[in-house]
Amino acid sequence: MNFSFPMPTTATNRSRNSAAIRRSTRCVLAAIVLVGGWLTTAAPAADPTSFADVVDDVQPKMVKIFGAGGLRGLQAYQSGFLISSEGHVLTAWSYVLDTDLITVTLADGRRMQGQLVGADPRIEIAVLKVPVEDVPYFSLDLAKDMDIGDRVLAFSNLFGVAMGDEPASVQHGNVAMKTQLAARRGAFETPYDGPVYVLDAMTNNPGAAGGALTNLRGELTGILGKELRSSLNNTWLNYAVPIDQLTDSVEAILAGRTLPRSVDDQTPKPAQPWTLALLGIRLVPNVLPNTPPFVDVVVSGSPAARVGMQPDDLILFVDGRVASSSQNLLDELTFIDRIDPLNLTIQRGIELLEITVTQDP
Repeated sequence: MNFSFPMPTTATNRSRNSAAIRRSTRCVLAAIVLVGGWLTTAAPAADPTSFADVVDDVQPKMVKIFGAGGLRGLQAYQSGFLISSEGHVLTAWSYVLDTDLITVTLADGRRMQGQLVGADPRIEIAVLKVPVEDVPYFSLDLAKDMDIGDRVLAFSNLFGVAMGDEPASVQHGNVAMKTQLAARRGAFETPYDGPVYVLDAMTNNPGAAGGALTNLRGELTGILGKELRSSLNNTWLNYAVPIDQLTDSVEAILAGRTLPRSVDDQTPKPAQPWTLALLGIRLVPNVLPNTPPFVDVVVSGSPAARVGMQPDDLILFVDGRVASSSQNLLDELTFIDRIDPLNLTIQRGIELLEITVTQDP
């Protein structure tokens, strides 16, 4: 590419032409962008925001979550991010939340107890609530879609390096693939089988689950998935779930449609409700405050046996309400008359099964 300029003939012309040359050169250089080693003309960038500015804007929306763990190498921490100015936090549904003492640490170092508002184990998300107001947050309605090759930032508390007001870790990468996780269910054990962004950044590390995936403008695009390792070749999958796959579930949780029923609920209870004995199952021993309702024994010939329930099944929902613990499952059963069908959602390995139990064969 050649550029020619008029030669000056006098001092005045030389001055004028020098100014013109500088202006022309600035215009030309502003329109030249180096792409993959080739010079191409392009419009000047419309958004001059730097990485530092984007990171500074996102950090106050991130939180660190500490809860259950510490046994058999299980880490007791993960990530989350604020989704309302009233302190609602979106995070991953995991064993870390299997405790009454969930600690949420904000970006400014404030540490407070988080309350589990609700969860959807089918897509492995949970919503917590912390007692704050007027905090920065991501609006799920403004989340952006991403395409293959788009550059992204991943914010998380990977490896638990942030304990107080330290910033969340930030990784830079690209969307390597958009695919259905269902195609990988033979290799990766997870109940979620919907669309994911496969990332070329190493986001599949302890503590990263529940972190935020954004574009280069800091706009929310997805939530970082849990650790997934192939049972076939032992490789890790780095992925995020697009926000549009979660919004309906989050709205249902915030509206109370998947909440466990309150023990103080004034809804009349039937005189003869469903019980575990009537259902024909025994759960694993209830030794923890939030022991998950895993089936330990299925009685032969019982209603549960007739519909194919098996030991190690995990009961997730009872008539559409989340069963977050063994005690919660028992409470929910007291509201369902034994003459009515009992609708259960169970997880068996990586499968989610919807079953209906009745007393009569």
